[in-house]
Order: sequence, then structure tokens, then C-alpha cells
Amino acid sequence: MATRDSLIQVMDLKKHYHMGAIKALDGVTVDINRGDVMVVIGPSGSGKSTFLRSLNLLEEPTGGAIVFDGVDITKKKYKDAAGKTVKLDIDALRQKMGMVFQHFNLFPHKTILENMTLAPIKVKGMGRALAEEKALQLLERVGLKDRANAYPIQLSGGQKQRVAIVRALAMEPEVMLFDEPTSALDPEMVGEVLDVMKELAREGMTMVVVTHEMGFAREVGNRVLFMADGMLIEQGAPKDIFENPQSPRLQDFLAKVL
Repeated sequence: MATRDSLIQVMDLKKHYHMGAIKALDGVTVDINRGDVMVVIGPSGSGKSTFLRSLNLLEEPTGGAIVFDGVDITKKKYKDAAGKTVKLDIDALRQKMGMVFQHFNLFPHKTILENMTLAPIKVKGMGRALAEEKALQLLERVGLKDRANAYPIQLSGGQKQRVAIVRALAMEPEVMLFDEPTSALDPEMVGEVLDVMKELAREGMTMVVVTHEMGFAREVGNRVLFMADGMLIEQGAPKDIFENPQSPRLQDFLAKVL
């Protein structure tokens, strides 16, 4: 049920392919509250990434509603507070949702500092000096200020993913979406990325994280969603999900991954 803490309300969300033959999402309903660290788990092909990508319309839903900051973003137009019909500005919406992918999506021909400042300057109209100052502060926060003038090819996978996270933070988003942010990393690099995400969680950043890292889900998440076959099968506090799973599907999944 939506409350004044609700940031995103997802209602009966569907994503079908091939005229409904493939149901990537089949009626998902969930509220994401401010300050939530919502971790989405489930087998491959369960709809986790489709769900995450639908939240900022990288995937266009077949049906249902996604209400973000009081606006149903699945509609092309909406009424503002004054009752005036307004066209949805998808680019402005995405500025409020930071997205971190499996693969870092850094521009290889630009330095780390240039990667960090590109969107604040081009999209938000921030002055270069201020954008660079903020970027250096963020890079210092993840221990990479000394690599500001390096190029992505000169960084390890873990370093690139840390840059990708703070690049998203440079836009000062309301929520951060993580799509399996550690799955492309060597095992020894996973910890350094998870540490940055844990720090964000401690600071109260609203986060939705699709991951196979069950330790992170148990330790950092305040809510865990279990998805299978395009449906939300079970949700709850990490303790309930991991120690007292109710559905046979979740019990079977945990028996394989824990």
C-alpha cells in the first residue's frame, strides 16, 4: 500500500513479447519506499533485470503502472499540480534515477574525470569548474581521485564499476538502480564494489539492486524480492526470506544458491 514514504509504486506491471507468448513480467506489484535498499533475487530469466529496467522505462511496459514521485510514468502525458496536462519528459525523469549496469559503459576515449563531468555539464548545465570539483570529491570518496586523468582501459574492472557508481551519483539522483553490478567482475574485485554500495545504503540512498550476491542481500537489504517466471513470488525482510521461506519455489532456489 502506498504511503507518504513511497517513492515508486509499481502496480500490475507486465512486459510481454511475441504477442503475449513470452511473459517477462506478469503482473508485478510492489512499493519502493524512500530509504529502501530493495534487493531483487531469483533464477536467471525470472524477470529481475526487466523489472529494474522498466522502472526508468529502458523497457517499455506492456501494461500496468509505475508511479514515480506521484506521476504515472507509463503515460505519455499527465496532469500537474495545477491540473494542466503536461507531456512526460523522460530525460528529466531518468536524471532522478541513477543506473549502474553489469558492464561499466564508460566512454573509452575520455578520461575518468571527463566521464564524470559529461552529464552534469551537458544535461544539468553545471559549470565545468563546479562539475569537476564535485567529480573529484566523489572520486575521492571511492579512493580513485588519483586516477581522475586516467582512461578506462587503465583501470581494473572493480575500479571501473566504482567510477560507474559515482558517475551516476554525480547527477544527484533520488534512487539508484543496480543491474547485477558485480556479475562481470573477477571475484577479488567484488568486495570493493559492494563496499561502496554498503556505504550508500548507510547514508540512506534509496536503492533497488538486482544481484546474485546473497550475502549482500542478507546483510544490507532491508527488503528482498524473490522473482521467478516473471512474477513476484515472495517478499519480506532478509531474515524472513532466507531463514523462513514460505513458497516451495523460493525454498528450492535457496537450496541451490546457499
